[in-house]
Amino acid sequence: MSNKTKILYVSQEILPFTPETPTAQNSRSLPQAVHEGGKETRIFMPRYGKINERRHQLHEVIRLSGMNLIIDDTDHPLIIKVASIPQIRLQVYFIDNQEFFHRKAMFHDEDNTMFPDNDMRMIFFTKGVLETVKKLGWTPDIIHCHGWFTSLMPLYVKQLYKRDPHFADTKIVTSLYEDVFDGTLDNKVAQKISFDGISMDEMTQLKKPDYLNLAKLALQHSDGAIIAESGVNPALEAYCNEMDVPVLKPYAEMDQLAAVDEFYDSVVLGKHELVD
Repeated sequence: MSNKTKILYVSQEILPFTPETPTAQNSRSLPQAVHEGGKETRIFMPRYGKINERRHQLHEVIRLSGMNLIIDDTDHPLIIKVASIPQIRLQVYFIDNQEFFHRKAMFHDEDNTMFPDNDMRMIFFTKGVLETVKKLGWTPDIIHCHGWFTSLMPLYVKQLYKRDPHFADTKIVTSLYEDVFDGTLDNKVAQKISFDGISMDEMTQLKKPDYLNLAKLALQHSDGAIIAESGVNPALEAYCNEMDVPVLKPYAEMDQLAAVDEFYDSVVLGKHELVD
């Protein structure tokens, strides 16, 4: 059995499968650097309809597919696909479902209005990642979340899966970006999550499920936060301080990849002391 630290990267977008954004770029470069530095990594993202399966050579992983996930008392089939990032020996696992992800846009319709089922899509994605990781028989030391679409991951790990041996000791890191969305998710999102057995008391932020409150919900259940862009809402860093969540701030003069790796070891996992 490997003694390497295991990092699970969960992102809403990753180069080269989605357009270049800070989130997509970080989700591509950070796992590579951490993998090359000696840690064991896995990467998950949604399989949006805009992703060209032929060009990126996606193929279904039969042994991982076939589960049904119950979302708001309704069964939804889970399909797992995989592809390699060109030039590096890293695979990306894609969470797929015809109802939720076979549409050309990621989060908005042609009028730039948020899809009304984005909350259901988030729940499905979150549970799909965690159930697939269990099926892989892989126990992550850290789950590192990128993008607002991953905001429910910390809640599910720390509440629904807290007694599961795969995740009982898993730490959560949330990277904060400027990927703000207007409006709110469905106002009944907390009720849908509570169907899984998560207490409404853990989701008071979702009384108004807008971007800021989703980010706060993620931070509330995180063991560390990374401010990945300079324009992140300062209220989120203040909330980290209020919740006593360690923060890695922008590091323009530093090797940012090395800084994140050190943050994992020294702060999140507490393996050794930080050196000034």
